[in-house]
Amino acid sequence: MKIIAQMDEILTINIKTDSTFAILLEAQNRGHEIFYYLPSSLSCDGNCLKANIHKIKLQNKSSASIDDKIGSHVEVLTSRYQDLSEFDVILVRQDPPFDMNYITSTYLLEKIKDRVKIFNNPSEIRNCPEKIFVTEFVDLTPPTLITSDLEQIKEFREKHGEIVIKPLYGAGGDGVFYLKKDDKNISVLSDVMNRFYRSPIVVQKFISEVKNGDKRILLLNGEVLGAVSRVANNEEIRSNFHVGGKAKKAVLTDREKLIVARIAPELKKRGLIFVGIDVIGDYLTEINVTSPTGIHEINQMDGSKIETKIVEFFEENCH
Repeated sequence: MKIIAQMDEILTINIKTDSTFAILLEAQNRGHEIFYYLPSSLSCDGNCLKANIHKIKLQNKSSASIDDKIGSHVEVLTSRYQDLSEFDVILVRQDPPFDMNYITSTYLLEKIKDRVKIFNNPSEIRNCPEKIFVTEFVDLTPPTLITSDLEQIKEFREKHGEIVIKPLYGAGGDGVFYLKKDDKNISVLSDVMNRFYRSPIVVQKFISEVKNGDKRILLLNGEVLGAVSRVANNEEIRSNFHVGGKAKKAVLTDREKLIVARIAPELKKRGLIFVGIDVIGDYLTEINVTSPTGIHEINQMDGSKIETKIVEFFEENCH
């Protein structure tokens, strides 16, 4: 097959942690042709959607032998503008922020989704912002408020005590603040976040179990691929790998199995095939549908090869 990723610049990724690299390398090792392009190169001419396509060859280097030279893990074989409908699989894998550029790329990909398999479904990526989609399952989530109104935020804190506020379209733990019940910064933080992000903010009841970390669970077509706990250092409440969280082996609890069983039918119905969910304590906190990560960390903890299952899914469903 011809498999292409819409992603951030592959020349500068960290191959020790990047899940897209793991998927593409596995596809290459199984004999498929692999390519990538940047979302900024998309060009729509009527019903024809093109991009500046780079055919690539990847090298998997161990930590002991990795070359410090930027981009040494990839060789670009050819580059040319090409019709995206000529490919078998398109992976939507660029990182947030989930802004108008991201949304525009989903509109453009929608034009060819009947001619090529696209993972995840671009229409549903757009329809399911990660911190809004989770509110479809209110009995599984902590008390959550989405608003720009300071008085509503104050009332929420008065009711729930300690809270966390975060940007609606942020990712990787960026812009997350923990506020105690008597914290005097609530007004200024609300003002700064509304001005900086220019969108409503998410306010959630603080979950004390976060001290034990949160759990990233990866799903493929509604089935569990694996899980890993992300544990924050002592100076942080954020446990994202992006901000220094440490990986710890994880086993799913009965509550987490229930959460997966509840959301899986909706994910499958929407064509959200590769998804990462975040759980703190007994609560589902996010459903990540843009570019979920965690493959390397789960593989290291469990001795598994999640990328193999993903590429096998492409092979079974995309010919």
